[in-house]
Amino acid sequence: MSYAHRFFCRVSNAIESFHKTGTPCRGSLAAAWGSACCVAAGLLAGMALPAAAQPAAPAAATVASAAVVMAPQIEGKTIEGNAFKLASLKGKVVLVMFWSTGCAVCRDKMPELRHNYAGWAGKPFELVAVSTDTRVQDLLDYERIISRTVPMKERFVQLWTGDSAYKDNLGRHAMLPAAYLLDKTGKVVERYVGRIPPEAWDKIADLL
Repeated sequence: MSYAHRFFCRVSNAIESFHKTGTPCRGSLAAAWGSACCVAAGLLAGMALPAAAQPAAPAAATVASAAVVMAPQIEGKTIEGNAFKLASLKGKVVLVMFWSTGCAVCRDKMPELRHNYAGWAGKPFELVAVSTDTRVQDLLDYERIISRTVPMKERFVQLWTGDSAYKDNLGRHAMLPAAYLLDKTGKVVERYVGRIPPEAWDKIADLL
């Protein structure tokens, strides 16, 4: 069986599993689904996206032990203008991802993030995306494109680090995407540098 054949079998199995159970993909199925979504997202390639240079991300994420900052603090406004405090999400498992519209790996990961976020609707889980774009207009342009195709149930909290109200205790990130997985007490359980691995979804499921 060719690689392509095996790949599409995995995608088909992931889709069939989701339709039968209504639960998000886990493990290797999450990777297959994310890859399929990326292919679909490629159809939007004709739409202009910012091409700001970003440090190259590794093909696979580095899973680090809990970061030096054990209890991240993030405050600011969402891109809709609503006040936000990460501390208000205690009692939920939270995945915080720092990203940029100019980071191809970040954009490719978004369909998988949205799919799993929607699949865990009603569960104590929240996803927070923090854009490090230099210009807020780049983020708003990206969101305008996404709003044409992505349903509201797959939309999650978005913040911009350049906002005057934004502050955190995590410092700058040399490589994107950079993600932190927090347990229900707000403590960092794992940190991912580069592409978030499929195993992260299994870990999130265990923490719920």
